[in-house]
Amino acid sequence: MTLRVVIAGASGYAGGEVARLLADHPEFGALTLTAHSHAGDSVASVHPHLASLASQSFEATTPEVLAGHDVVVLALPHGESGSLGETLVTSGDQRLLIDLGADRRLVDSTAWATFYGGVHHPPFVYGMPELPRHDGASQRERIAEASAIVAPGCNATAVTLAMAPLLAAGMIQVDDISAVLAVGSSGAGRSLRVDLLGAELLGSAKPYAVGGTHRHLPEIAQNLELASGSAVSVSMTPVLVPMSRGILATVSAKLASPQSAKKLHEALAGAYANEPFVRVMELGTFPATADVLGSNTIALGVAIDEAVNRVIVVAAMDNLVKGTAGAAVQSMNIALGLPEGMGLSVNGVAP
Repeated sequence: MTLRVVIAGASGYAGGEVARLLADHPEFGALTLTAHSHAGDSVASVHPHLASLASQSFEATTPEVLAGHDVVVLALPHGESGSLGETLVTSGDQRLLIDLGADRRLVDSTAWATFYGGVHHPPFVYGMPELPRHDGASQRERIAEASAIVAPGCNATAVTLAMAPLLAAGMIQVDDISAVLAVGSSGAGRSLRVDLLGAELLGSAKPYAVGGTHRHLPEIAQNLELASGSAVSVSMTPVLVPMSRGILATVSAKLASPQSAKKLHEALAGAYANEPFVRVMELGTFPATADVLGSNTIALGVAIDEAVNRVIVVAAMDNLVKGTAGAAVQSMNIALGLPEGMGLSVNGVAP
């Protein structure tokens, strides 16, 4: 099949990364790329690395331009994709709608009001096929039947995949999960900000959203509650570090009962044995962000701090691939009945 795809908001980092992945995808034809402020500009002037798309120009992001495509990808800031998605769902013109923004992730309207504000839109099917659920059909099965999918948040992906299997197995306590994440600057988007200037960022590390205010927190809790079947308590502190891509999450939790590191490693390895994009490293080894750069792989390492009876899982991934665009393409493949890994790489780029 040759599918027609349009990416709305393709001038940003996330939309541009979707374009990079789909440009080499064997089942998709010519891509339509839209933008707001860059409408009419050449793709080469915004994304000079996308050589195969260099001769194209960005079109305006309107329902008329988005119409007539098999797949519509929304790579818009939260608050913008919700109403546009409503229009697209109502029209039913496209075969599949993928939203990279946050507007369709949260089930709880109160959590939405607390962390985002504005109109709460009904959630789409959550695009994390590896997410274990205690209730009914697997997440992958739900994605396979979906016509509208929302991609997970990048930080939420790292923390969820680090902890979900251990919660599902009852190996950790639900009320004492803590995460500290080193996050690359592309996670903040492409808008001009003083704190993202090279002179401000290079040679420094800076925490943000400290004290339980990060918008991915309710998404993480929602995911982990699906895995465990009960309410969870999560603390998360992200730290902006001087790298363009990547997340290194150090996630810990109190053990529910005495466990060996070997048993915890076996639980993670068993849960992800058939997952093409989750790599559980050998016991005693831990991932670095450089290991997964440019890939759709998340790498996990596990240890026990016996002095405080806590498990520690270190997760590394590329925030723009597995954390955003790659996750969207992975779910897109599943929903369209294509091989799940088509157009995606498990291998990173080094050095």
